[in-house]
Amino acid sequence: MTIPEKQQQLLEELALFQDWTERYEYVISLGKRLLPLAESAKTPEHLIKGCQSQVWLDAACEHGKVRYFADSDSLITKGMIALFVRILDDQTPDEILQADMSFIEKTGLKEHLAPTRANALTLMTTQMKRRALAFAAHPD
Repeated sequence: MTIPEKQQQLLEELALFQDWTERYEYVISLGKRLLPLAESAKTPEHLIKGCQSQVWLDAACEHGKVRYFADSDSLITKGMIALFVRILDDQTPDEILQADMSFIEKTGLKEHLAPTRANALTLMTTQMKRRALAFAAHPD
């Protein structure tokens, strides 16, 4: 599935919920379904700096595709990083670098978050693209 297809699927899923409480519960449930991040990966170099909560992001390049692994000490933040993992995981570095991440505006989540949490969304996507850029420069 392409990144735009994944984005559209997510937007359709979120549209099923009538209010923001239900949407946040759904985002939190996505975070709970993230694959566990190894404790050994919860290091300062994997920490996304500038986020209100602690958010760790690790990545690997397998067979030319980027695999992301993430965790957070906050349920809503873990859900937000899970959104991005779902969209960008298992794509090539070039596909990730070219991805238009403005779809997050269409979710309406950003406008219902505190400014510090909304800023975290930008920091997360920036860090994920940086990891993809590193793999593009040095594949496998």
